[in-house]
Formats: sequence, C-alpha cells, structure tokens
Amino acid sequence: MNPFSFFLLLLIVVPVVEIYFLIQVGGAIGAFSTVVLIIVTAVLGAYLFRLQGLSTVKRVQASLSRGEIPAVEMIEGAMLLVSGALLLTPGFVTDIVGFVCLMPALRRKFAISILESQLINQSSFQSGGFQQQGRDNNDDNSNIIEGEFKREDEPEELDKKD
Repeated sequence: MNPFSFFLLLLIVVPVVEIYFLIQVGGAIGAFSTVVLIIVTAVLGAYLFRLQGLSTVKRVQASLSRGEIPAVEMIEGAMLLVSGALLLTPGFVTDIVGFVCLMPALRRKFAISILESQLINQSSFQSGGFQQQGRDNNDDNSNIIEGEFKREDEPEELDKKD
C-alpha cells in the first residue's frame, strides 16, 4: 500500500473510531466524566512522556560517552514523540496506543526488531544482490562504473569544440 494512501486512511479512520468510543463512553459514564477522563489521561501521559524522554536522553548521552552509536535509543526517541502526540490527541484509542509506546520494555523490543530487520535488509544488499555478472570481483577495477556525462551548466560552445 502506498504510504500516502495509508496515512490518508488513518486520517479518516482514526477520528471516526475515536468519536465512536467517545460517544459510547460518554453514554456509559456521562459527558462530564468523559471530558475529565480525557484530561486526566492527557496530563498523566504528558508526565510519563517527560519521564521516559529524560530517561532516553540520559541513555543516549551514556552511549555517546562510551563511544557507541545510540541506535536503539534514537528509535525509542522517535516512538516517544509519536506516543506524546497520541497522548495529547483527545480520545481513548490514541491514548491506549500512546501508553503502549511509553512502556520501556515494549518500546525497546520494537526498536531492536526494527534494527534487526534493517540489518538483515542491509546485509542482503551488501552480500552481492547488485554485483555485475561476468566480472571478477577481486579485480581492482570492480568498483568502477564506466559511462559518459554532460554538464548541464556548461555552454553549448564547449561541447562543439571537443
């Protein structure tokens, strides 16, 4: 599915689902209680987001001080940004997804799985999926690609002199 179509679908489906659940919860516990519950989840989510964000920043700094690349922490940071946006969006479904993204163990597992899938894709790419056929790979010129080019910013006169 095209990523733009996917996001368009999300922009249509998520508000409809949120409105449905807001109406259902409002009918069960009352409109005022529903509004208070939405505000409480937003405040609680913002507080937890702040705590988890500071923790992730500290881990990034620790990784950098050890000379390591903080790849997992960077993915976790992106997930925290998504969770913060979801928690500040009024609704119960987005709050549930936002709170799930705030759970450190699940967030770390998800980040590691993303990195592992990228490593698998990268290693299959580097293992020779794009090697040229019929050429010795040990040859010193195996990284040379022959071709011609023309600079677009040069006047036409220079091309005619050659």
